[in-house]
Amino acid sequence: MRLAYSSNAYMRYSIEETIERIARLGYQGLELLADVPHAWPVGLLAERKDSIRRSLQEQGLSVANVNGFMMNAVADVRQPYWHPSWIEPDAHYRALRREHTKRALRLAAELGAPSVQTEPGGPLESGQSWKRAADLFYRELMPCVEVAEEVGVSLLIEPEPGLMIETFEQYLEFAGRIDSPSLGLNFDIGHAFCVGQEPEQWVPRMAAHTRHYHLEDIAATRRHEHLIPGRGAIDLAAVLRAIRATDYQGWITVELYPYIADPDQAGLEAKQHVERIWPDADGN
Repeated sequence: MRLAYSSNAYMRYSIEETIERIARLGYQGLELLADVPHAWPVGLLAERKDSIRRSLQEQGLSVANVNGFMMNAVADVRQPYWHPSWIEPDAHYRALRREHTKRALRLAAELGAPSVQTEPGGPLESGQSWKRAADLFYRELMPCVEVAEEVGVSLLIEPEPGLMIETFEQYLEFAGRIDSPSLGLNFDIGHAFCVGQEPEQWVPRMAAHTRHYHLEDIAATRRHEHLIPGRGAIDLAAVLRAIRATDYQGWITVELYPYIADPDQAGLEAKQHVERIWPDADGN
């Protein structure tokens, strides 16, 4: 298990400075935000990709995962992360999400990232049934699964409170329709806790599907608000023991996007807490 930090906490910094800061904190890797201001794929010229590669090499960091979930660049007034979704009523608007995901997969391959995570369908529209939404999601996602297979990058669905796929049962129902080794799960520990699925119990059940973990804490209210590990109510020591018991060899990414005012301090506190409760943490 290797520890990374998501660049989505560094929305006020360039990607080059973000890489430098994350390396200075002692993380081995970073999760790259495929969005403004870091690596919005549609506008990422070859020179910018080269600059990212140089920065990663100079700082000794790897890209743990590419975050293809957030789409702030579209500037949708409804919500900057979830829209456009996979299940929009307008096919042309859904296409923005689909084509963005294809570009993110190709970017991941170019930068040596093992995976790209995406949203779990999106928020259901008024009057939209789960089955109808799942049919739309399947139809739009399959061309991206084909790209994932082509470039050798895993495409990961991330269950999210309030969206089409919230629970692991819903993930399994949807993923069961897709026969591809390139499809997997981004297991967000805090999201599981929010929807009442104790993460330490679900880690072994979902181990065969899990390709990447997101780590944050959540308050005892189970309100979906990312907290620095150690400040909430999740038994993270039990979760990490459960992950280790599955012989997971991939990345665990600390995701603290609410802490853009001081991402360095948040990332440092998170890393120190993880190292206290998980002495074998490989973060240096």
